[in-house]
Amino acid sequence: MSRLVSNASLPRSATVSAVRSTGIHHVDLVVSDLDRSLAFYRVLLGPLGWHGVSRSPGERGETIHYLYGPGSTIGLRQAPDPGAGLPVDRYRIGLHHLCFECETREALDEAAGRLAELGATVTDGPRAFPEYRPGYHAVFFLDPDGLKLELVWTPPGTYDYQRRRPGEGEAARG
Repeated sequence: MSRLVSNASLPRSATVSAVRSTGIHHVDLVVSDLDRSLAFYRVLLGPLGWHGVSRSPGERGETIHYLYGPGSTIGLRQAPDPGAGLPVDRYRIGLHHLCFECETREALDEAAGRLAELGATVTDGPRAFPEYRPGYHAVFFLDPDGLKLELVWTPPGTYDYQRRRPGEGEAARG
């Protein structure tokens, strides 16, 4: 059973976003310092529409803190052995990086500005990445545990081909 936690520390301007969801329901991250990571993700993602936190029990008795946002949630779990697995090697089996979509280019730039306040290590950007797709703007950075994260904005319609229903846009076959 989930328990809602107060949103008092979030900015009043935090609203539900129109960011497109691709069907990912949630992703859970195991962190070395839950309080530090929870503060980091709330400050970074709150203005992007990640407007609250709920708590749920984990299968090992730990508490999972879910930050809920536009169409999905990010779960944060305390590692039972905070030093195990550090430093993170994103080329080992597991997660390479996690990308969050921004609703506007301005929201991306504002979020990139918050990274310095959070002490995050920016590894690239913010800038255009035309090698990925025309109009692709992003910033890549590390969370407090060294997990690689990305914030991205693309112009409306950039990924419409991924949302076509089967048979839509294909020539009729006879």
